[in-house]
Amino acid sequence: MKRRAGVDEAGRGPLAGPVVVAAVILDPARPIAGLADSKQLREAQRLALDGEIRARALAFCVIEVDAATIDRLNILQATLLGMRDALRGLAATPDEALIDGNKLPRDLPCPARAIVDGDALIAEISAASILAKVHRDRLLVELDAVHPGYGFAAHKGYPTAEHLAALERLGPCPAHRRSFAPVKRLIAPGLFA
Repeated sequence: MKRRAGVDEAGRGPLAGPVVVAAVILDPARPIAGLADSKQLREAQRLALDGEIRARALAFCVIEVDAATIDRLNILQATLLGMRDALRGLAATPDEALIDGNKLPRDLPCPARAIVDGDALIAEISAASILAKVHRDRLLVELDAVHPGYGFAAHKGYPTAEHLAALERLGPCPAHRRSFAPVKRLIAPGLFA
């Protein structure tokens, strides 16, 4: 049987924090019920499934690509880099990678296919989506403690009205993505340089 790795990310749209990418090889002998696109699951469901995936998967790898790298490369290239690194970080080399989206990273350790809406269609991609989302959400709760006042624990860095108001009031913190327009317009010349 072919060993398939699913790959997905969480956090392309936020103004702060890393983009997180996960790669997962599921064990066909230990199926996991309830896998779905992480955005369609309640937080409690994601947390329960995260534990099951980590316990039952043949291999998984979670990669963080920080805001500075996102600013240097752009969000698409940073995400593709994370996808490549997550696949390379697996303890077992897959026979094939199934990657959510319509673009493939370069220099992968195996053949790959891009699958639009794969997180809703392919169990391995759903599993990767869940690991990435749970990991990123935990990071943003931690970031909220380091940079209070922005509300990271609530909005996870997305450009909500609360977040945009905090940005106006406090200015950007080091975790913000300087290349994203709402942040970029608030940065004084030379700040964080």
